[in-house]
Amino acid sequence: MVRINEHPILGKQEKKTVTLTYNGVDYEANEGESIAAALLANGIRILRYSEKGHEPRGIYCGIGHCYECRVNVDGDRSVRACITSVKDGMRVRAQSGEIL
Repeated sequence: MVRINEHPILGKQEKKTVTLTYNGVDYEANEGESIAAALLANGIRILRYSEKGHEPRGIYCGIGHCYECRVNVDGDRSVRACITSVKDGMRVRAQSGEIL
């Protein structure tokens, strides 16, 4: 897992660790971080596959404008991973060629 836990200006960053499931595998995340940040910290870069061509997609803008990071969360489709905070026990799945 790659995270900045100590920052020269913000100091030591201690956060509660939670667990989320992505495509059936459990991963650790820091409470309050985005789904995209948690998955990226765990080495996951592909969040969905495009509707046309089934090409891999991941984080692009990181601020919720582009919709490239859409995932399924606890049964809800097309949730933007970059602006949605993780919660303990959250179930996340990659979207595969789904339309908004």
